[in-house]
Amino acid sequence: MSTVAIGLLWIFLYDPSNGPINQFTSALGLGQFNWLGDPNLAMVAILIVVIWQFSPFYMILFKAAMVGIPEELYESAKIDGANGWKQFLYITFPSLMPTIVTSSVLAIVGSLKAFDIFFIMTGGGPGNATEILGTYMYSQGFVNFNMGYASTIAAVMFLIAFVCVLIIQFIDYKRKKRGILS
Repeated sequence: MSTVAIGLLWIFLYDPSNGPINQFTSALGLGQFNWLGDPNLAMVAILIVVIWQFSPFYMILFKAAMVGIPEELYESAKIDGANGWKQFLYITFPSLMPTIVTSSVLAIVGSLKAFDIFFIMTGGGPGNATEILGTYMYSQGFVNFNMGYASTIAAVMFLIAFVCVLIIQFIDYKRKKRGILS
């Protein structure tokens, strides 16, 4: 789905007076919440939307990786007396490590370039509670017309993403070199 459509859908769901989520919480006796208007709840509300939006993508990646694990490995482990936990620890988890590394890199880069869902749902508010680098860069560049500063923010975002990816790759390289879970 388009991020704009997702944002508008969840704005409707989070509506403080008529939203289905507040109707559900009221039916449970918890009362109604101003999900996107309360500085303490707004970031959590948007993070729920982001998780809802992207978890199917990562589940498809992990499902594809799990399908690629040879069944013979599990059969051999069963014959050797390995229980389900040991099979997971010594077969499934190591086989999923490349997917875990790829998913980590995608998640970090994706979170640093996030803008649209935050801008659509709250615009960085209330009171800058959901201000992230992307919305801050936008407000500096296109609201305050401070393009140099906005460009610097973009460069810093790139550097943060680059360093995070390097750290993940370095840790993965060291893991492979030591032969741990490879």
